[in-house]
Amino acid sequence: MNMDSQVTINDKLPLTMKAAVMSEPGSIEIKELPVPKPGHNEVLVQVMAVGVCGSDLHYYEHGRIGRFVVEQPIILGHECAGFIVAAGDKVTKVAIGDRVAVEPGVTCGHCSACKAGKYNLCPDVKFLATPPVDGAFVQYLAIREDMVFKIPDHLSFEEAALIEPFSVGIHAAKRSRLQAGETVAIMGMGPVGLMAVAAAKAYGAARIIVTDLEEVRLRAALRLGATNAINIKKEDALITIKQLTDGVGVDVAWETAGNPMALQTALYSLRRGGRLAIVGLPAQDEIPLNVPFIADSEIDIYGIFRYANTYLQGIEFLASGNLDAASLITDRYPLAETREALERAIHNKSGSLKVIVYPNE
Repeated sequence: MNMDSQVTINDKLPLTMKAAVMSEPGSIEIKELPVPKPGHNEVLVQVMAVGVCGSDLHYYEHGRIGRFVVEQPIILGHECAGFIVAAGDKVTKVAIGDRVAVEPGVTCGHCSACKAGKYNLCPDVKFLATPPVDGAFVQYLAIREDMVFKIPDHLSFEEAALIEPFSVGIHAAKRSRLQAGETVAIMGMGPVGLMAVAAAKAYGAARIIVTDLEEVRLRAALRLGATNAINIKKEDALITIKQLTDGVGVDVAWETAGNPMALQTALYSLRRGGRLAIVGLPAQDEIPLNVPFIADSEIDIYGIFRYANTYLQGIEFLASGNLDAASLITDRYPLAETREALERAIHNKSGSLKVIVYPNE
């Protein structure tokens, strides 16, 4: 479903819009809200596609992720793309009619992290769908102009929505210094893990070994460029990885599932001097790791928190046609069925990979 052909830009915008509001965990209501008015340096985006993310599911199921707690009704969704339909008087970099992907974290631009180019660590970031900030399961979204990026006409809105999870993989590649020709192991083939495979391929990894317990996800990983897929229900991932690397281990390992056992496997899969990137967030705060192994092998460990300076690169990679990201999109819902979309993603029925919601269908 490509929504591009159904979009029209009207001179007069509606006064109200539909939004999927989570009144409490497990409860989604479609409400009529005022269409936001963009500020001087903001644009108004007619949201055409929103990906369902793991964080959306955590908030929907549990009402919290770590220190971020849902304490009032909130609108979820942050992986989004659409058309610019209005702009503030100081907007200069984009224009009405531009097709854009939206980077969901609006940072202050003034703190030491922002000035160092590590704006993902800004303490004052306002990130869509992170309490108390509302997200993108809406028909219209106002956001600062520097957080939108023009996309080419041949890139669909639903593919553009994938730039957000793809950015996590790009950031992991940058942080863990993945080099062309290296071997990488990626643990967990959820949507972020799958886009991490695409990022590893884009960065030129010679061998990409992936693990999961669902065949449909492993097959999707192979389509995206994985060279070896290990079903952990059928074989021991660590033993297989050692066999594939002649007992040496991989150069880089990324844990994307937020699973303590997967993190242990990722660590032990590394060669001496290898690098570990922790992408997934486990339910518990503390997980035992073998410190003597880490020290003796001089393992570098990188925490991955969202991303920074990745969107232009992500658009370039996805627009190149070298990555079959569109094949990940298996489930499509209108805004009125946002609750069903979240439930589908939670229960992960056979064949489901990435769920997209279309607010303006």
